[in-house]
Amino acid sequence: MILYKTKEEIGLIRESSLLVGKTLAEVAKFIRPGITTGALDTIAEDFIRSNRAVPGFKGYRGFPATLCISINEEVVHGIPGTRELRDADLVSIDCGVQKDGYFGDSAYTFAVGSEPEPDLKKLLLTTKQGLRLGIEAAVVGNRIGDIGNAVQSHAEAAGFSVVRELVGHGLGKNLHESPEVPNFGKKGHGALIREGLVIAIEPMINLGRRNVKQKKDGWTIITADMKPSAHFEHAIVVTKDGPVVLSTFDEIEKVRNDNIFFVN
Repeated sequence: MILYKTKEEIGLIRESSLLVGKTLAEVAKFIRPGITTGALDTIAEDFIRSNRAVPGFKGYRGFPATLCISINEEVVHGIPGTRELRDADLVSIDCGVQKDGYFGDSAYTFAVGSEPEPDLKKLLLTTKQGLRLGIEAAVVGNRIGDIGNAVQSHAEAAGFSVVRELVGHGLGKNLHESPEVPNFGKKGHGALIREGLVIAIEPMINLGRRNVKQKKDGWTIITADMKPSAHFEHAIVVTKDGPVVLSTFDEIEKVRNDNIFFVN
C-alpha cells in the first residue's frame, strides 16, 4: 500500500534528507587516495549522531555500517572496511538517516583524485542527468513507468545500461516503502502518481552490460562484466505544482568544487 504523506510528515522527511546531504558533504571533505572506506564510515556516523539523529542503514536487515560505499564495478551496498581509495576510482556513497521517526536517503558518486577518463566522466554526467529527468517525470497524473522510462531512455541513448534488479522506493517512517521505482519502464505503466507521494529515485547505470551479481559477503552488488557503475539518488515529494527535491547535492558540490558537474 502506498502511504501518501501529510505536510507535517514531508517536513520531517525533508529534515532527515537535508541531514543526509550534509553528511555526504562532510564525508566528501575526506575523499582522497589512501583513505579507507571504514574511516569515511566513522566520519559519517559521528556526524549523524552529533546532529541528534541515527544512521538509517546501520543494523537494517543486518547491514553492519552507516554508509554503503561501492567502488568502481561495485554498484551498491558495498561494506566499508580496510580498503583504501585509489586515484581515479569512482566511489558511490549511499547514506540514510533516521531523525524524529522519519528517514532520509540519498547517494552520490565521486571521482577520486584525478579527473576521470572521458568515458567515466560521461557515465557520471549521464547518470546524474538521468536522475534529473526521472524527477521531472514525477508529476501528478503520470505513472511510475514514466519515471523509469525517462531514466532508461537517457542512459541507453548515451550507450550505457540500466540495472534492473535494484530500484528506487517510497520513503517515510520506513526506509523502504511502496511503491518500487524502477529505473526502466514504459510510459503510462505502473502506479498512478498522486500528490503527497514521497519517493527515492536512484539511477544505477553501468558502463558495460546491465547484468549484476552479488559478492560472497551477501551485500555488495557488482557488475557481471566488472566494468564501472554510477549511482545518484534524491528523495522527492510530488506536489500539485510538480516534484520538489527534499535532499540536496549543493553542500557536496560546494565542498568538492567539482568541474565534472558544472555542465548539465
